[in-house]
Amino acid sequence: MKKTLLFSLLIFVFTGCSRPTDIRETLSSPDAPAAIGPYSQAIRAGNTLYLSGQLGLDPATGKLAGQDFPSQARQAIENQKAILQAAGFSLKDVVQCQIFVTDMNNYPAFNEIYKEYFIADFPARAVLEVSRIPADGLIEIMMTAVHGI
Repeated sequence: MKKTLLFSLLIFVFTGCSRPTDIRETLSSPDAPAAIGPYSQAIRAGNTLYLSGQLGLDPATGKLAGQDFPSQARQAIENQKAILQAAGFSLKDVVQCQIFVTDMNNYPAFNEIYKEYFIADFPARAVLEVSRIPADGLIEIMMTAVHGI
């Protein structure tokens, strides 16, 4: 009896009592610009969603939403929001943002725009100045979101 119980317990442990956190799923949204390189818009691994960087590209035209920083910043966040929604997430699930800008003088303007989308319980964040962004954009935003926390 003890051997049967132990054997049954071992089978249970090794064949399926653990959660499938290693499942990987590629996700995308038609409401965000298509990838302009060999990458996915987002990857879900368990309850975590990793979003690739989004530029301020208008998904309808594939062109920058404007030549000014505020237009591109808002569009980049809107693009991320569309991907989050397609995956069943929202901005409230975002735990980290990485922002790349070509001019750190836009930092105060970005903070004001950011506060339009994130009201409280702000995600962890980094803002870095870089020399160049694809499509000669002024900003690129990456996010990580966790569902169910």
